[in-house]
Amino acid sequence: MQIRTLLAGSAFVALLAGCAAGPGEQAAAPEMAEPQATYQGTLPCRNCDGIDINVEMTGDESSAPEDRTFTLDATYRAHPQDPPDENYAGNWEVLSGTAENPDATVYELTPDGDGQIYYFMRIDADTLELIDPQRRRFQNNDMLQLQRQ
Repeated sequence: MQIRTLLAGSAFVALLAGCAAGPGEQAAAPEMAEPQATYQGTLPCRNCDGIDINVEMTGDESSAPEDRTFTLDATYRAHPQDPPDENYAGNWEVLSGTAENPDATVYELTPDGDGQIYYFMRIDADTLELIDPQRRRFQNNDMLQLQRQ
């Protein structure tokens, strides 16, 4: 589907609770959950009214690589062939620089199993923009942005 040439995604969060304690005992401190961010937007589609994208990223730039996970869900609006939703999961990495800006932060989302690697440039704390594999912005870049929820 077109989303494979446009983007990718999948994350999960494990929340651990502290143990219950009996009288006079201290409860174990709950483990901290990894930070999570959700980004949403609608990408352009040649054959439909748009592709609704939801990306959940767990972890942050300082997290261990195995703790940086993502999920990506894509839904086609009014597509004549009515394709099924697409769902991806995998890990993300932090890259530095784009073709135009050596100081830019880029997130590389690599799906588990089959799937294309996708690249998002961080515009600001609330905005990600899909860019190409050579880390260049597309001409219609404002239409390829996802907003933090």
